[in-house]
Amino acid sequence: MNLWFIFLLPLLCLPARVRSEDYSDVTVIVRGSETIASTSDEFICATIDWWPPEKCNYDQCPWGRASVLNLDLTNPLLGKAIQAFSPLRIRVGGSLQDQVLYGTPNLGSPCDPFTKVSGGLFGFSQGCITLERWDAINDLFLNTGAVVTFGLNALQGRRQISRSVWGGPWNSSNAREFMEYTVSMNYPIDSWEFGNELSGSGIGASVGAEQYGKDLVELQTIINELYGDSRKPLVVAPGGFYDQKWFAQLLEVSGPNVLNAMTHHIYNLGAGNDPQVPNRILNPQYLSRTSDTFRSLQLTIQRHGPWSAPWVGEAGGAYNSGSRLVSNTFLNSFWYLDQLGQSAKYDTKVYCRQTLIGGNYGLLDTDTFVPNPDYYSALLWHRLMGTGVLSTDISGSSYLRAYVHCGKQKGGVTLLLLNLHRSMGFMVSVRNDLNVNLAEGQGIRRDNVFVHGLKRTVSWVGSKASDGHSKREEYHLSAKDGNPFARTMLLNGVPLELTEDGDIPPLYPVEVSVNSPIYVAPLTIAFVVFPDFEAEACGP
Repeated sequence: MNLWFIFLLPLLCLPARVRSEDYSDVTVIVRGSETIASTSDEFICATIDWWPPEKCNYDQCPWGRASVLNLDLTNPLLGKAIQAFSPLRIRVGGSLQDQVLYGTPNLGSPCDPFTKVSGGLFGFSQGCITLERWDAINDLFLNTGAVVTFGLNALQGRRQISRSVWGGPWNSSNAREFMEYTVSMNYPIDSWEFGNELSGSGIGASVGAEQYGKDLVELQTIINELYGDSRKPLVVAPGGFYDQKWFAQLLEVSGPNVLNAMTHHIYNLGAGNDPQVPNRILNPQYLSRTSDTFRSLQLTIQRHGPWSAPWVGEAGGAYNSGSRLVSNTFLNSFWYLDQLGQSAKYDTKVYCRQTLIGGNYGLLDTDTFVPNPDYYSALLWHRLMGTGVLSTDISGSSYLRAYVHCGKQKGGVTLLLLNLHRSMGFMVSVRNDLNVNLAEGQGIRRDNVFVHGLKRTVSWVGSKASDGHSKREEYHLSAKDGNPFARTMLLNGVPLELTEDGDIPPLYPVEVSVNSPIYVAPLTIAFVVFPDFEAEACGP
């Protein structure tokens, strides 16, 4: 029995009166007077990892040639996929990052790739990137306009104290020489990230927060010396799982204006072979749990290091290379877009998806470089959702998720709607909070806090749509053949596929009268652009 049938079995067993043509009315009120948070222009980010082809999980080896060291950098589909974002932030890093050596003149040993070794961290030896390979990677980045975050080896020079605990100061000599070469070549690194998953108890290895903070001060000193009066890259760290006490101590030890962003990792769907991954994606209560992490990190930064900002440095949903049955399918976009929406509400500036290519969770297929459904979800977010995050009040089922940002280019606002329900559609009315009076009544959910009812609402834009001629733009995303595990996504019923020349297809909306309700079918997603929406926080 295939996974699709098992997944939809509860739907097939529903009584005849509950079918996809049934719907529930929902009201979304957009509060446009002020933003509650903001993202950066390069909020959407994707990673390129170090895993070699020998990286395997659950009797499968899904990485192929997708590593920093062996990725085909000349594949035209890769360049076009990056270029379409104009720009895409790319984070270079991952589990093997803290075993990477840099092939500089004073390395003092052969510059060899990773090999499998028993007893090695994550089962691999140290590996080395040559300066020639670094040149080729930067050619790709320069030609595609990528914004680059590069993760440095933060274990170099330390000694292993116990099974997973490492101590002693960081030996920065190899990294410094690599950075010096990078500066000499005018490669525009936006940010240097220090270490990968060494925070708290660590994954494979850990370093104490006090020593880590001292090492960050050294890194900042190196950057100041190498870049001089030029624009200096950001320092970001620790690139690990959130541990409140460890993160707070890191900010306090490193001190003001050293750590520009705190990167943390999220894999909240469980292991890649867990059969419950699909059900977790469509469980609104389960998805909302991650907000606790976003909220706590935001507060930690406010209290201990307000000069810093939260970033998601790596998030792949399911860990250990992702789920081969879910991570590259339409269904995964519900998790992905919901994560983007949740994180943005807590002032997350950057969200790096694991991966751009590689494993089961790549935005691009590892073998063919053809975009998976989440690629188009990311591209639509990047093109439509602006940096200003707005608050919403919503009535109705928790299975309809709603996120609102200022518009990206046309002003107004953009609304993202995710229907997690397997059988119920939603008829959504959008209202502006201008002149809205709250009174006891229907039950309106205000960003997860319940307030009471609506006494009176006004036109969705206030005054601009009074003549009834204004239009909105709708981008409805659905799965091919209605199969949530499909590898092909439909935009307004049209398959999203590369053109004959390998170009990313145009993403056309449909225009709809602004005063009509929005229908969001079961297990579908909609971006809705309101170009004339009166939102004071979003400008004219």
